[in-house]
Amino acid sequence: MKKLQIAIDGPASAGKSTIAKIIAKEKNYIYLDTGAMYRAVTWAAIHKNVSFDDEAALVHLLEQNQIGFKNDVDGQHVFWNDEDITLAIRQDEVSHNVSEVSAHPAVREILVEIQQNYAEQGGIVMDGRDIGTAVLPHADVKIFLIASVDERAQRRYKENQSKGIPADLETLKKEIARRDHLDSTREVSPLIKAKDAIEVDTTGLTIEEVVDTINQIIADKC
Repeated sequence: MKKLQIAIDGPASAGKSTIAKIIAKEKNYIYLDTGAMYRAVTWAAIHKNVSFDDEAALVHLLEQNQIGFKNDVDGQHVFWNDEDITLAIRQDEVSHNVSEVSAHPAVREILVEIQQNYAEQGGIVMDGRDIGTAVLPHADVKIFLIASVDERAQRRYKENQSKGIPADLETLKKEIARRDHLDSTREVSPLIKAKDAIEVDTTGLTIEEVVDTINQIIADKC
């Protein structure tokens, strides 16, 4: 059976990562969280005192270091070289600045090449903002997840609480709305739905209901 490329796009906290992980596990596919890669660069910029608008310095960070992933019993962990930054990249300071970092063409070029290399052989579920349009334009299945700002803020708030990350619900609502605007209006690879993507509104749906919906889409496509 052909190993598929499955692209899952959508705005922040629409449920992309949660759903992508489940689909990948069910199919024994690789899961790649592209958003975590941009967050990792942002985290590194903060800790190395690199300005978010200094594209050349950000590229240098990427060229001199390595972003890695490792699956563990509690889920996927993200590494900057040998340092586990899984929780650190979810802090507010990273969330507030990742859109600016990810808007740089040279940063995106490097990370997109890495992402495409991961996906070359198929058997991958990749989530992000521009997977179906820029990273995997010929993906076998393209999903575009959406949800209301209020619901997405509630999800992020609960997720942060469960991980012991300080969070304020109203701040999260404002941050998510701001992120939506920045992601959808940036000049390089803006957040848009691919013409051949199928939109799934996750507002009010359980995780199981969303997974069932996407599995049916995959079955219908293939």
